Amino acid sequence: MNAPHSVDDETPLGEQAPPNHVVMVDIQGLRYPVRSALDPAYVHKLARYVDRTMDAASSAVPIGESTKLAVLAALNIADECFRGRDDEARIAAEVVEKAGELERLIDAVLQKHA
Repeated sequence: MNAPHSVDDETPLGEQAPPNHVVMVDIQGLRYPVRSALDPAYVHKLARYVDRTMDAASSAVPIGESTKLAVLAALNIADECFRGRDDEARIAAEVVEKAGELERLIDAVLQKHA
């Protein structure tokens, strides 16, 4: 059995460690072999997410236009990713600002009691 691998959020799936197993996933009723070094449970989770996103996008795409459906789903996923990154950057900036405020308060207290 393969040991679970940690997920590397910074490296795209295609650029991560060499694949060491094949995980079969179902997306839109089709089975796909995914060669990956990632934990199979995580690969299944990704596939379920893509499948749900494609289901949601299917109402906007005529039946039989799978390429358009895949592109629309990819755009939705990319939007979620970019929004998450923007939120992460905003939160990181807030943390830096709060840390600076705490540093100033601590310095003021230390100077007062010095």
